[in-house]
Amino acid sequence: MAPSRSVSEPAAGPVPRGRRLHPWPVRIMHWINAVAMLVMIGSGWGIYDDSVIFGFLHFPKSIRLGSWGAESLLWHFAGMWVLALNGLGYLIYGVVTGRFREKLLPIAVSELIQTVRETLRFKITHDDLTVYNAVQKVLYIVVILAGVMQVVTGLAIWKPVQFSSLVALFSDFQGARLAHFLGMAVIVGFLFVHVVLALLVPRTLWAMLTGGPRLDRGPGHAPVGESR
Repeated sequence: MAPSRSVSEPAAGPVPRGRRLHPWPVRIMHWINAVAMLVMIGSGWGIYDDSVIFGFLHFPKSIRLGSWGAESLLWHFAGMWVLALNGLGYLIYGVVTGRFREKLLPIAVSELIQTVRETLRFKITHDDLTVYNAVQKVLYIVVILAGVMQVVTGLAIWKPVQFSSLVALFSDFQGARLAHFLGMAVIVGFLFVHVVLALLVPRTLWAMLTGGPRLDRGPGHAPVGESR
């Protein structure tokens, strides 16, 4: 007869594996968003040059998508549907799974100030990839809000008669154009900072390609590969 096992002794078996920091849906939608944003920005610069808002600002042909305004517009419409649908899926996934609440909230003002100070001193270690610092949280929230604003202003510019109520939110058509341009500037600024930080801490880029480390499997468990 086999020896009896104590009631408190855990049953033998495979250790459950925690989920990845970046599940595969997040990784796929992230890279689709990245490509779509580049298409929208490059084509948007081509459209802008056809009717500039600021007389001193023109974008060189080498960084525009489309050889002339109409061609840039076609690229813009193509990228628009991809970005809108994929972005909507990303938002729904983040809300339904609780990922946004888990990763982006709360934000402590003291932590934000401390992180900014460390960044200005080039102390960007980011040892724990599973936790976003306060600056990252703010940047992600800002770019999400900017993306929503781009959809609203984009609709107002695209169909100013049908969406006249949206145009009215920005005073007039030119106001909607200006808001759309400023939203683009915010997104370009985010992408610049995002890429620079990824180059300074390459593990973050690799994590978005592979999924990154595995997270806790539940209360009382440490992340896989890390000690408590």
